Amino acid sequence: MTTSPPRNQRTRNQRTRDQQAIAGLPPLLSGPRRLLKHPRLMHYNRLAALVLLANVAFAWARWPLDAGALGHAALANLALAVVVRQQYVINLLFRLATSAPTGWPLRVRWTLGKVYHFGGLHVGGALAGTAWFLALTITTPSGTLRAVGWILVALLALIIATALPPFRSRHHDHFEKIHRFGGWTALALFWTHTLLASPGPWEVGTLAVVTFSVALPWLRLRKVDVRLERPSSHVVLARFDHGETPFAGSSTAISRSPLTEWHSFANVPAPGEPGFRLTISRAGDWTGSFIDDLPRRVWVKGITTAGVANIEVLFTKVVYVATGSGIGPCLPHLLAAQVPSRLVWATRDPRATYGDALVDEILAVQPHALIWDTSRHGKPDMVRLAHEAHRDFGAEAVICISNKKLTWQVVHGLERRGIPAYGAIWDS
Repeated sequence: MTTSPPRNQRTRNQRTRDQQAIAGLPPLLSGPRRLLKHPRLMHYNRLAALVLLANVAFAWARWPLDAGALGHAALANLALAVVVRQQYVINLLFRLATSAPTGWPLRVRWTLGKVYHFGGLHVGGALAGTAWFLALTITTPSGTLRAVGWILVALLALIIATALPPFRSRHHDHFEKIHRFGGWTALALFWTHTLLASPGPWEVGTLAVVTFSVALPWLRLRKVDVRLERPSSHVVLARFDHGETPFAGSSTAISRSPLTEWHSFANVPAPGEPGFRLTISRAGDWTGSFIDDLPRRVWVKGITTAGVANIEVLFTKVVYVATGSGIGPCLPHLLAAQVPSRLVWATRDPRATYGDALVDEILAVQPHALIWDTSRHGKPDMVRLAHEAHRDFGAEAVICISNKKLTWQVVHGLERRGIPAYGAIWDS
């Protein structure tokens, strides 16, 4: 004998099935598999947890820990936190992850595509390193060495506290300055603490590598000419030709005041042409000022860095989902056409906002693109549009470039239904 679920439960279940049928979406994965797709269990958090567990295992294996072990653990973790953010290291991680052939099982390539979650290693290393250094400072006898240790612990705690999402999202400019100047000060204090402690070759060598990693992007600092085209009050197309043509899918950091703030934008090189473009949309005080007061020269720093969309080569076909200026990071991949792709772009009055030239350039390489004009048709259901494009095009993955809320809505909405999906995670 079977029993029927309560009436309200039947109604709720039927409503869910009806909504899915209307949207044309596939059913959700089973409970355990769907749980692994929860935002709190994304690969970024898994990598951070892995670093912390490795440190717990180290403590278990080496217990009881002397001052030498505490110092080595602190330095190793903080070196990991710094070096994993270095542009050459990031590019290497992407190159290794995307070297897998498309003949490998989709589940393996699905996981490799999460390489852009490497920031979890940064977080795990920073947390573990600070904890180890706190333990070292507590066990250090009174004196100059301990005083320097406590100053450094306080500074590291400030850097971590202001990097937490509640502060970072509301006061991003302050977070950036604290992270930059606090990080430089912490590095100087590390050198001071290490030299006071009579270091060996390992400590000096590790700190030297960390220092070089931090300094290298600044050694590439230069001020260059920029040609600006403003098709509307919402967007500027910045054109650079200072002897560098970056690879498709990379980003460049630019600034008008190099010691205070930097902003990264996706490079859009044109195949067979030198130089590159950046699409800069009004999205805050800095971009608004840039659009309203067009500079003739800007500062560029560091090494062009791989972005999330570089994982496209892991798949036979991909769908690009973009809203507004999210078309910028997609455009170089659409122009390069290294992987067969289909574009879904939702934006306000695309020709008036971005200009006929840019829209025509997109349609020339994506004649079947779905360009949704939100000023005429309102905001669409991007999860449904992404799934329809994925299904109709026979794609293996979806790459979404949008604002934080919509990106997570699309990525997690598709992944919970067994479709590989990728998008920025705003970890810095």
